[in-house]
This record gives sequence, C-alpha cells and structure tokens, in this order.
Amino acid sequence: MAGDAAGLLTELGVASAHVVGASMGGMVAQTLAIEYPSRVRSLTSIMSTTGSRFVGRPSAKAMAMLLSAPPRGREEYVEQLVRTFRVIGSPGYPFDEARMRERAERSFERGVDPGGTARQLAAIVSSRDRFRALRKLKMPALVVHGSKDPLVHVSGGLATARALRESEVDIVPGMGHDLPRAIWPRLTRGLVRTADRADVIAG
Repeated sequence: MAGDAAGLLTELGVASAHVVGASMGGMVAQTLAIEYPSRVRSLTSIMSTTGSRFVGRPSAKAMAMLLSAPPRGREEYVEQLVRTFRVIGSPGYPFDEARMRERAERSFERGVDPGGTARQLAAIVSSRDRFRALRKLKMPALVVHGSKDPLVHVSGGLATARALRESEVDIVPGMGHDLPRAIWPRLTRGLVRTADRADVIAG
C-alpha cells in the first residue's frame, strides 16, 4: 500500500507531499516515509503505532468488536458500525449517532467487502516493528493520539513519537479511535504547523 501511494504521487507528477495517515493509514504513512523518504515532506501519524507487539494493544472489548461476524445486508451493517463506534469512539465527546448512521449508509452504498477487515488485520499483524527505521527519518512529524483510545492504546502513539526524532506529539484528552468534529480545529492547526516546519526546512 505504501508502494501504491508512491506510485500515485509519480502518476500525478508530485515529487513530494505532506503525508497524513490515521489508524492503519498511519502505519502505511510511516512505511511510505521509511521506504520513500524523499517523497514525504512531513509525516502525520494519527491514532497509530510502530508495529511493536508491546505497545498500542487493543482492549478486549475493542478486539471482540473487530472479530465479530460480518453483517448481512445494509441494516445489519449500519447497526454494527454504530455499535462499533460506541465502543471505540471518544468517550470525552458526544456520540453523534445520526452522523454515524449516515456515514455507515454511504459506506455501504459505495461497496462493502466482507473480507476486507480480515485482510487489514492480517496486514497489521504481519507488519514488522518500524521503531528503528522511524528513528532514521529526518522530516518534520506530528503524532496525534487519543488518551482514551481502546483500539490502539495511547502507548502506540507515544512509542511513535519517541521513534520520530523531529516529532511533535499531541495526546488529545477524551479522544478515542475516531476524530470528533470538536477536535478538527486543533488537528488542523497541528497539520499546518507541521507542514510549515517542512516548508521552512525546504526553504
């Protein structure tokens, strides 16, 4: 997937980009920076981890949700996604069930692959520990993680921040494994700061 991202940049004629990834996307973003450092101007890793088996471990309840039987049909899919985000979402912020249902319905309409979650879990489990490789990176970085994330424990974000020498870390109180609308301004400010740091260095 990191190779796909690098290939897309090439096809678009983009020499380098500010790269942002959340959850598994954060792992892909880290791998892209490791394998194609010249293509990554800055790196933002959100609610992710280094790949070490000793950090970022999910709670038993969160893992049970991921391993539950795949839904059959639209209604079950919507209900399951709502239940899942009640478990892994941000306890410090109101749960917007109407917005989540709308999101689930749109996701279902775009297309749902029942085996997708299993393949993603397999990819995460089989990935190596990136800590030492991340230590070698020199681009500006931002690590964002929720203090109450039950799916990727905050220790995963803290380990990522320790690995990235040029990183700023933002542990968001009350945030789980989602991005509540209330934190968007805070996140946007962090992204802008990180991109600005890269632009100053490239200067």
